[in-house]
Amino acid sequence: MYSAKFQCINEECRESYPLDKIIYQCERCGSLLEVVHDLKPLSHRSAAAWIKLFDERYKTNQWPYGSGVWGKKEWVLPNIDDRNIVSLYEGGTNLFWAERLGKMLGIEGLWIKMCGNTHSGSFKDLGMTVLVSQVKNMITNGAPIKAVACASTGDTSAALAVYCAAAGIQAIVLLPKGKISTAQLIQPISNGALVLSLDTDFDGCMRVVKEITKDESIYLANSMNSLRIEGQKTVGIEIVQQFEWEVPDVIIIPGGNLGNVSALGNGFLMMKNLGLISKFPRIVVAQAQKANPLYLSYLRNFEEFKPVKAEKTLASAIQIGNPVSVQKAIRTLKTFNGIVEQASEEELADAAALGDKTGMFNCPHTGVALAVLIKLLKQGKIDKSERVVVISTAHGLKFTEFKVQYHEKKLGFACRFANRPVELPPTVEAVKEALEQALKQRDNQPTGLI
Repeated sequence: MYSAKFQCINEECRESYPLDKIIYQCERCGSLLEVVHDLKPLSHRSAAAWIKLFDERYKTNQWPYGSGVWGKKEWVLPNIDDRNIVSLYEGGTNLFWAERLGKMLGIEGLWIKMCGNTHSGSFKDLGMTVLVSQVKNMITNGAPIKAVACASTGDTSAALAVYCAAAGIQAIVLLPKGKISTAQLIQPISNGALVLSLDTDFDGCMRVVKEITKDESIYLANSMNSLRIEGQKTVGIEIVQQFEWEVPDVIIIPGGNLGNVSALGNGFLMMKNLGLISKFPRIVVAQAQKANPLYLSYLRNFEEFKPVKAEKTLASAIQIGNPVSVQKAIRTLKTFNGIVEQASEEELADAAALGDKTGMFNCPHTGVALAVLIKLLKQGKIDKSERVVVISTAHGLKFTEFKVQYHEKKLGFACRFANRPVELPPTVEAVKEALEQALKQRDNQPTGLI
Protein backbone atom coordinates (compact mmCIF):
# COMPACT_ATOMS: atom_id res chain seq x y z
CA MET A 1 0.00 0.00 0.00
CA TYR A 2 1.46 3.35 -1.06
CA SER A 3 1.50 6.05 1.61
CA ALA A 4 2.77 9.58 2.33
CA LYS A 5 2.96 11.87 5.37
CA PHE A 6 4.11 15.30 6.50
CA GLN A 7 7.57 15.30 8.07
CA CYS A 8 9.62 18.06 9.68
CA ILE A 9 12.59 19.18 7.55
CA ASN A 10 14.77 19.68 10.66
CA GLU A 11 17.15 16.69 10.68
CA GLU A 12 17.32 16.83 14.45
CA CYS A 13 13.56 16.58 14.79
CA ARG A 14 11.86 14.77 11.87
CA GLU A 15 8.48 14.69 13.61
CA SER A 16 5.75 13.39 11.32
CA TYR A 17 2.03 14.08 10.88
CA PRO A 18 -0.79 12.67 8.72
CA LEU A 19 -1.66 14.55 5.52
CA ASP A 20 -5.22 15.20 6.67
CA LYS A 21 -4.01 17.19 9.70
CA ILE A 22 -4.39 20.98 9.40
CA ILE A 23 -0.76 21.90 9.96
CA TYR A 24 1.91 23.97 8.18
CA GLN A 25 4.87 23.93 10.58
CA CYS A 26 6.25 21.37 12.98
CA GLU A 27 4.50 21.52 16.35
CA ARG A 28 7.66 20.41 18.11
CA CYS A 29 10.34 22.73 16.65
CA GLY A 30 8.55 25.18 14.34
CA SER A 31 10.36 24.16 11.15
CA LEU A 32 8.65 23.74 7.80
CA LEU A 33 7.23 20.38 6.79
CA GLU A 34 7.62 18.33 3.64
CA VAL A 35 5.63 15.47 2.16
CA VAL A 36 7.57 12.24 2.49
CA HIS A 37 6.64 9.05 0.65
CA ASP A 38 7.27 5.50 1.81
CA LEU A 39 9.65 4.43 -0.95
CA LYS A 40 9.72 0.73 -0.08
CA PRO A 41 6.33 -0.21 -1.59
CA LEU A 42 6.99 2.16 -4.51
CA SER A 43 10.25 0.33 -5.23
CA HIS A 44 8.38 -2.96 -5.69
CA ARG A 45 7.46 -1.64 -9.15
CA SER A 46 10.55 -1.45 -11.36
CA ALA A 47 11.83 1.78 -12.88
CA ALA A 48 10.92 0.48 -16.33
CA ALA A 49 7.39 -0.30 -15.14
CA TRP A 50 6.96 3.21 -13.70
CA ILE A 51 8.15 4.74 -16.96
CA LYS A 52 5.74 2.56 -18.94
CA LEU A 53 2.84 3.49 -16.65
CA PHE A 54 3.55 7.23 -16.76
CA ASP A 55 3.97 7.20 -20.54
CA GLU A 56 0.72 5.26 -21.03
CA ARG A 57 -1.21 7.81 -18.99
CA TYR A 58 0.39 10.96 -20.41
CA LYS A 59 -2.21 13.31 -21.94
CA THR A 60 -4.91 10.65 -22.16
CA ASN A 61 -8.61 11.26 -21.45
CA GLN A 62 -8.67 8.68 -18.64
CA TRP A 63 -9.74 10.47 -15.45
CA PRO A 64 -7.74 11.73 -13.64
CA TYR A 65 -4.56 10.36 -15.19
CA GLY A 66 -4.43 12.60 -18.25
CA SER A 67 -3.31 15.42 -15.98
CA GLY A 68 0.45 15.93 -15.88
CA VAL A 69 0.17 15.84 -12.09
CA TRP A 70 -2.38 13.08 -11.51
CA GLY A 71 -0.78 10.84 -14.10
CA LYS A 72 1.81 10.41 -11.34
CA LYS A 73 -0.76 10.08 -8.55
CA GLU A 74 1.14 7.34 -6.69
CA TRP A 75 4.09 9.74 -6.32
CA VAL A 76 1.91 12.70 -5.28
CA LEU A 77 -1.15 11.83 -3.15
CA PRO A 78 -1.47 8.06 -3.38
CA ASN A 79 -4.43 7.66 -1.01
CA ILE A 80 -6.79 10.41 -2.11
CA ASP A 81 -10.23 9.35 -3.35
CA ASP A 82 -10.41 10.00 -7.11
CA ARG A 83 -13.88 11.53 -6.59
CA ASN A 84 -12.28 14.35 -4.60
CA ILE A 85 -9.59 15.21 -7.14
CA VAL A 86 -10.01 18.73 -8.53
CA SER A 87 -8.22 18.79 -11.87
CA LEU A 88 -8.32 20.99 -14.96
CA TYR A 89 -5.86 18.67 -16.74
CA GLU A 90 -2.91 20.81 -15.70
CA GLY A 91 0.64 20.00 -16.74
CA GLY A 92 1.62 18.56 -20.08
CA THR A 93 2.95 21.97 -21.11
CA ASN A 94 5.21 22.21 -24.13
CA LEU A 95 8.97 21.89 -23.90
CA PHE A 96 10.43 23.32 -27.07
CA TRP A 97 13.84 23.68 -28.65
CA ALA A 98 14.68 27.40 -28.72
CA GLU A 99 16.88 26.99 -31.77
CA ARG A 100 17.03 30.60 -32.95
CA LEU A 101 17.54 32.13 -29.49
CA GLY A 102 20.14 29.47 -28.74
CA LYS A 103 22.08 30.37 -31.92
CA MET A 104 22.07 34.03 -30.88
CA LEU A 105 23.56 33.03 -27.53
CA GLY A 106 25.96 30.44 -28.96
CA ILE A 107 24.29 27.44 -27.29
CA GLU A 108 22.72 24.69 -29.39
CA GLY A 109 20.85 22.77 -26.69
CA LEU A 110 18.57 25.50 -25.31
CA TRP A 111 15.06 24.39 -24.35
CA ILE A 112 12.16 26.32 -22.83
CA LYS A 113 9.57 24.66 -20.58
CA MET A 114 6.40 26.72 -21.01
CA CYS A 115 4.75 26.25 -17.61
CA GLY A 116 2.59 29.32 -18.24
CA ASN A 117 0.65 27.47 -20.94
CA THR A 118 -1.80 26.09 -18.39
CA HIS A 119 -5.31 26.91 -17.19
CA SER A 120 -4.61 29.95 -14.99
CA GLY A 121 -1.46 30.88 -16.88
CA SER A 122 1.29 29.84 -14.47
CA PHE A 123 3.08 26.84 -12.98
CA LYS A 124 1.14 27.40 -9.73
CA ASP A 125 -1.66 25.23 -11.17
CA LEU A 126 0.57 22.19 -10.64
CA GLY A 127 0.61 22.71 -6.89
CA MET A 128 -2.89 24.05 -6.46
CA THR A 129 -4.60 21.01 -7.97
CA VAL A 130 -3.00 18.91 -5.22
CA LEU A 131 -3.72 21.29 -2.36
CA VAL A 132 -7.35 21.96 -3.28
CA SER A 133 -7.96 18.26 -3.94
CA GLN A 134 -6.66 17.40 -0.48
CA VAL A 135 -8.82 20.13 1.05
CA LYS A 136 -11.90 18.73 -0.71
CA ASN A 137 -10.97 15.26 0.54
CA MET A 138 -10.59 16.60 4.10
CA ILE A 139 -13.93 18.44 3.96
CA THR A 140 -15.60 15.25 2.71
CA ASN A 141 -14.18 13.46 5.74
CA GLY A 142 -15.44 16.07 8.22
CA ALA A 143 -12.69 18.72 8.46
CA PRO A 144 -14.04 22.16 9.59
CA ILE A 145 -12.58 24.04 6.59
CA LYS A 146 -14.80 26.85 5.24
CA ALA A 147 -12.32 28.63 2.96
CA VAL A 148 -8.78 28.50 1.56
CA ALA A 149 -6.56 31.59 1.75
CA CYS A 150 -3.28 32.80 0.31
CA ALA A 151 -1.05 35.84 0.08
CA SER A 152 0.02 36.43 -3.48
CA THR A 153 1.83 38.57 -5.98
CA GLY A 154 -0.67 37.41 -8.60
CA ASP A 155 -0.11 33.89 -9.88
CA THR A 156 -0.85 31.99 -6.66
CA SER A 157 -4.12 33.87 -6.21
CA ALA A 158 -5.18 33.10 -9.78
CA ALA A 159 -4.48 29.39 -9.38
CA LEU A 160 -6.16 29.17 -5.98
CA ALA A 161 -9.26 31.00 -7.21
CA VAL A 162 -9.76 28.84 -10.28
CA TYR A 163 -9.32 25.52 -8.47
CA CYS A 164 -11.53 26.59 -5.57
CA ALA A 165 -14.17 27.69 -8.08
CA ALA A 166 -13.99 24.27 -9.73
CA ALA A 167 -14.30 22.60 -6.31
CA GLY A 168 -17.06 24.86 -4.95
CA ILE A 169 -14.85 26.07 -2.08
CA GLN A 170 -14.49 29.74 -1.07
CA ALA A 171 -11.11 31.28 -1.91
CA ILE A 172 -9.64 34.26 -0.05
CA VAL A 173 -6.69 36.11 -1.58
CA LEU A 174 -4.58 38.86 -0.01
CA LEU A 175 -2.85 41.01 -2.62
CA PRO A 176 -0.42 43.93 -2.25
CA LYS A 177 -2.34 46.99 -3.46
CA GLY A 178 -1.08 48.37 -6.77
CA LYS A 179 1.70 45.82 -7.11
CA ILE A 180 0.20 43.25 -9.48
CA SER A 181 -0.89 43.46 -13.10
CA THR A 182 -4.50 44.11 -14.13
CA ALA A 183 -4.71 40.65 -15.70
CA GLN A 184 -3.57 39.02 -12.47
CA LEU A 185 -6.06 41.05 -10.42
CA ILE A 186 -9.07 40.22 -12.60
CA GLN A 187 -8.42 36.46 -12.50
CA PRO A 188 -9.42 35.84 -8.84
CA ILE A 189 -12.17 38.45 -9.11
CA SER A 190 -13.67 36.62 -12.09
CA ASN A 191 -13.46 33.24 -10.34
CA GLY A 192 -15.42 34.46 -7.30
CA ALA A 193 -12.64 34.79 -4.74
CA LEU A 194 -12.84 37.23 -1.86
CA VAL A 195 -10.10 39.65 -2.95
CA LEU A 196 -8.49 41.72 -0.20
CA SER A 197 -6.17 44.46 -1.48
CA LEU A 198 -3.79 45.40 1.33
CA ASP A 199 -1.69 48.57 1.44
CA THR A 200 1.58 46.67 1.89
CA ASP A 201 3.97 44.41 -0.02
CA PHE A 202 3.86 40.62 -0.40
CA ASP A 203 5.76 40.05 2.83
CA GLY A 204 3.14 42.14 4.66
CA CYS A 205 0.33 40.10 3.07
CA MET A 206 2.11 36.93 4.10
CA ARG A 207 2.31 38.04 7.73
CA VAL A 208 -1.46 38.64 7.78
CA VAL A 209 -2.44 35.39 6.07
CA LYS A 210 -0.29 33.36 8.47
CA GLU A 211 -2.23 34.90 11.35
CA ILE A 212 -5.74 34.40 9.94
CA THR A 213 -5.04 30.77 9.02
CA LYS A 214 -4.35 29.94 12.65
CA ASP A 215 -8.14 29.53 12.62
CA GLU A 216 -8.57 25.95 11.31
CA SER A 217 -11.65 26.95 9.32
CA ILE A 218 -9.37 28.90 6.94
CA TYR A 219 -6.77 26.70 5.23
CA LEU A 220 -3.40 28.11 4.10
CA ALA A 221 -2.52 27.73 0.42
CA ASN A 222 0.92 29.38 0.27
CA SER A 223 4.00 27.31 -0.51
CA MET A 224 4.90 26.92 3.17
CA ASN A 225 2.12 24.32 2.87
CA SER A 226 4.10 21.43 1.41
CA LEU A 227 1.07 20.02 -0.43
CA ARG A 228 1.79 22.72 -3.01
CA ILE A 229 5.30 21.36 -3.48
CA GLU A 230 3.96 17.89 -4.23
CA GLY A 231 2.23 19.11 -7.35
CA GLN A 232 4.99 21.44 -8.45
CA LYS A 233 7.60 18.68 -8.20
CA THR A 234 6.04 17.02 -11.25
CA VAL A 235 7.52 19.69 -13.55
CA GLY A 236 10.97 18.11 -13.15
CA ILE A 237 9.58 14.63 -13.76
CA GLU A 238 7.71 15.86 -16.82
CA ILE A 239 10.82 17.53 -18.29
CA VAL A 240 12.72 14.24 -18.07
CA GLN A 241 9.74 12.39 -19.52
CA GLN A 242 9.63 14.81 -22.46
CA PHE A 243 13.33 14.09 -23.08
CA GLU A 244 12.50 10.36 -23.22
CA TRP A 245 13.75 9.94 -19.65
CA GLU A 246 17.09 11.66 -20.18
CA VAL A 247 18.22 14.28 -17.66
CA PRO A 248 19.24 17.75 -18.94
CA ASP A 249 22.52 19.23 -17.74
CA VAL A 250 21.18 22.52 -16.33
CA ILE A 251 17.77 23.84 -15.31
CA ILE A 252 17.26 27.57 -14.69
CA ILE A 253 14.24 28.61 -12.63
CA PRO A 254 13.14 32.06 -11.37
CA GLY A 255 13.06 32.30 -7.57
CA GLY A 256 10.80 34.40 -5.34
CA ASN A 257 9.21 32.60 -2.40
CA LEU A 258 11.44 29.65 -3.42
CA GLY A 259 8.93 26.82 -3.09
CA ASN A 260 9.48 26.00 -6.77
CA VAL A 261 13.18 25.36 -6.15
CA SER A 262 12.73 22.59 -3.62
CA ALA A 263 9.78 21.25 -5.62
CA LEU A 264 11.98 20.87 -8.68
CA GLY A 265 14.65 19.12 -6.62
CA ASN A 266 12.14 16.78 -4.97
CA GLY A 267 11.00 15.46 -8.34
CA PHE A 268 14.55 14.57 -9.32
CA LEU A 269 15.29 13.03 -5.92
CA MET A 270 12.28 10.76 -6.21
CA MET A 271 13.22 9.67 -9.73
CA LYS A 272 16.77 8.85 -8.67
CA ASN A 273 15.71 7.03 -5.49
CA LEU A 274 13.37 4.83 -7.54
CA GLY A 275 15.93 4.17 -10.26
CA LEU A 276 14.39 6.12 -13.15
CA ILE A 277 17.48 8.34 -13.52
CA SER A 278 21.14 8.02 -12.57
CA LYS A 279 22.23 11.67 -12.32
CA PHE A 280 21.00 15.13 -11.32
CA PRO A 281 20.92 18.33 -13.34
CA ARG A 282 22.54 21.46 -12.02
CA ILE A 283 19.85 23.82 -10.69
CA VAL A 284 20.25 27.56 -11.19
CA VAL A 285 18.01 30.01 -9.31
CA ALA A 286 17.48 33.36 -11.01
CA GLN A 287 16.56 36.33 -8.82
CA ALA A 288 15.71 39.94 -9.57
CA GLN A 289 18.45 42.25 -8.29
CA LYS A 290 15.82 44.25 -6.39
CA ALA A 291 14.60 41.17 -4.51
CA ASN A 292 17.70 39.03 -4.07
CA PRO A 293 18.06 37.61 -0.53
CA LEU A 294 18.97 34.12 -1.76
CA TYR A 295 21.64 35.52 -4.08
CA LEU A 296 23.21 37.48 -1.21
CA SER A 297 23.22 34.34 0.92
CA TYR A 298 24.80 32.36 -1.94
CA LEU A 299 27.67 34.88 -2.09
CA ARG A 300 28.35 33.95 1.57
CA ASN A 301 28.23 30.21 0.76
CA PHE A 302 24.85 30.02 2.51
CA GLU A 303 26.58 30.49 5.88
CA GLU A 304 23.74 32.83 6.84
CA PHE A 305 20.51 34.14 5.42
CA LYS A 306 19.15 37.63 5.98
CA PRO A 307 15.78 38.84 4.65
CA VAL A 308 15.82 42.05 2.63
CA LYS A 309 13.28 44.76 1.93
CA ALA A 310 12.27 43.90 -1.61
CA GLU A 311 12.22 46.91 -3.93
CA LYS A 312 9.71 47.39 -6.74
CA THR A 313 10.71 45.24 -9.69
CA LEU A 314 9.28 44.50 -13.12
CA ALA A 315 9.37 40.85 -12.08
CA SER A 316 6.54 41.49 -9.62
CA ALA A 317 5.74 37.83 -8.86
CA ILE A 318 9.21 37.36 -7.32
CA GLN A 319 9.29 40.69 -5.45
CA ILE A 320 9.79 38.89 -2.15
CA GLY A 321 12.39 39.80 0.44
CA ASN A 322 11.70 37.15 3.05
CA PRO A 323 10.94 33.89 1.21
CA VAL A 324 9.13 31.27 3.25
CA SER A 325 10.85 28.27 1.66
CA VAL A 326 14.43 29.53 1.83
CA GLN A 327 15.82 26.67 3.96
CA LYS A 328 14.32 24.08 1.63
CA ALA A 329 15.79 25.93 -1.34
CA ILE A 330 19.26 26.11 0.18
CA ARG A 331 19.17 22.39 0.95
CA THR A 332 18.20 21.69 -2.66
CA LEU A 333 20.94 23.89 -4.10
CA LYS A 334 23.58 22.18 -1.99
CA THR A 335 22.40 18.79 -3.25
CA PHE A 336 22.23 19.87 -6.90
CA ASN A 337 25.53 21.79 -7.13
CA GLY A 338 23.40 24.88 -7.49
CA ILE A 339 24.09 28.43 -8.60
CA VAL A 340 22.23 31.62 -7.70
CA GLU A 341 22.54 34.65 -9.96
CA GLN A 342 20.69 37.95 -10.25
CA ALA A 343 19.48 40.20 -13.06
CA SER A 344 18.98 43.95 -13.14
CA GLU A 345 15.77 45.53 -14.40
CA GLU A 346 17.34 46.40 -17.73
CA GLU A 347 18.86 42.93 -18.12
CA LEU A 348 15.59 41.10 -17.43
CA ALA A 349 13.55 43.38 -19.69
CA ASP A 350 15.98 43.11 -22.61
CA ALA A 351 16.26 39.34 -22.19
CA ALA A 352 12.48 38.93 -22.19
CA ALA A 353 12.23 41.09 -25.33
CA LEU A 354 15.00 39.15 -27.05
CA GLY A 355 13.19 35.90 -26.33
CA ASP A 356 9.99 37.39 -27.75
CA LYS A 357 11.82 38.34 -30.95
CA THR A 358 12.60 34.65 -31.50
CA GLY A 359 9.00 33.49 -31.13
CA MET A 360 8.40 33.37 -27.38
CA PHE A 361 6.05 35.60 -25.39
CA ASN A 362 7.72 36.00 -22.05
CA CYS A 363 6.66 37.04 -18.61
CA PRO A 364 9.24 39.27 -16.86
CA HIS A 365 10.20 36.40 -14.53
CA THR A 366 11.21 34.29 -17.51
CA GLY A 367 13.17 37.37 -18.54
CA VAL A 368 15.09 37.09 -15.26
CA ALA A 369 15.92 33.46 -16.04
CA LEU A 370 17.02 34.28 -19.60
CA ALA A 371 19.15 37.18 -18.38
CA VAL A 372 20.85 34.88 -15.88
CA LEU A 373 21.45 32.34 -18.65
CA ILE A 374 23.20 35.03 -20.70
CA LYS A 375 25.33 36.04 -17.70
CA LEU A 376 26.39 32.48 -16.87
CA LEU A 377 27.28 31.77 -20.51
CA LYS A 378 29.48 34.87 -20.57
CA GLN A 379 31.08 33.83 -17.25
CA GLY A 380 31.74 30.30 -18.53
CA LYS A 381 29.67 28.79 -15.68
CA ILE A 382 27.40 27.11 -18.24
CA ASP A 383 29.15 25.33 -21.08
CA LYS A 384 27.76 25.99 -24.55
CA SER A 385 27.71 22.25 -25.25
CA GLU A 386 25.29 21.55 -22.39
CA ARG A 387 21.57 20.90 -22.67
CA VAL A 388 19.90 23.73 -20.75
CA VAL A 389 16.22 24.07 -19.81
CA VAL A 390 14.81 27.47 -18.85
CA ILE A 391 11.54 27.21 -16.95
CA SER A 392 9.08 29.86 -18.10
CA THR A 393 6.80 30.28 -15.11
CA ALA A 394 3.86 32.34 -16.40
CA HIS A 395 2.13 33.43 -19.60
CA GLY A 396 3.21 36.74 -21.10
CA LEU A 397 -0.40 37.89 -21.54
CA LYS A 398 -0.55 38.45 -17.78
CA PHE A 399 2.03 41.20 -18.12
CA THR A 400 0.96 43.30 -21.09
CA GLU A 401 1.58 46.55 -19.17
CA PHE A 402 5.24 45.55 -18.82
CA LYS A 403 5.49 44.82 -22.54
CA VAL A 404 3.74 48.01 -23.61
CA GLN A 405 6.01 50.12 -21.41
CA TYR A 406 9.08 48.34 -22.81
CA HIS A 407 8.20 48.90 -26.46
CA GLU A 408 7.20 52.50 -25.76
CA LYS A 409 10.56 52.96 -23.97
CA LYS A 410 8.95 54.11 -20.73
CA LEU A 411 10.97 51.99 -18.31
CA GLY A 412 13.82 54.40 -17.68
CA PHE A 413 16.50 52.64 -19.74
CA ALA A 414 17.36 52.09 -23.41
CA CYS A 415 15.00 49.12 -24.14
CA ARG A 416 17.37 47.81 -26.84
CA PHE A 417 14.82 45.64 -28.61
CA ALA A 418 11.85 48.00 -28.56
CA ASN A 419 9.53 47.67 -31.55
CA ARG A 420 7.08 50.56 -31.78
CA PRO A 421 4.33 50.73 -34.41
CA VAL A 422 5.19 52.96 -37.36
CA GLU A 423 2.49 55.57 -37.94
CA LEU A 424 2.02 56.39 -41.62
CA PRO A 425 -0.37 58.14 -43.99
CA PRO A 426 -2.58 55.66 -45.94
CA THR A 427 -0.50 55.68 -49.13
CA VAL A 428 1.32 52.93 -51.00
CA GLU A 429 4.43 55.10 -51.28
CA ALA A 430 4.70 55.62 -47.53
CA VAL A 431 4.25 51.91 -46.85
CA LYS A 432 6.86 50.95 -49.45
CA GLU A 433 9.38 53.40 -47.98
CA ALA A 434 8.80 52.07 -44.46
CA LEU A 435 9.22 48.49 -45.68
CA GLU A 436 12.48 49.35 -47.42
CA GLN A 437 13.89 51.00 -44.31
CA ALA A 438 12.80 48.17 -42.01
CA LEU A 439 14.26 45.43 -44.20
CA LYS A 440 17.54 47.34 -44.58
CA GLN A 441 17.73 47.75 -40.80
CA ARG A 442 17.03 44.04 -40.31
CA ASP A 443 19.88 43.09 -42.67
CA ASN A 444 22.30 45.18 -40.60
CA GLN A 445 21.37 43.69 -37.21
CA PRO A 446 24.32 42.13 -35.33
CA THR A 447 24.33 38.41 -34.56
CA GLY A 448 25.82 36.44 -31.68
CA LEU A 449 25.76 36.89 -27.90
CA ILE A 450 24.16 40.15 -26.78
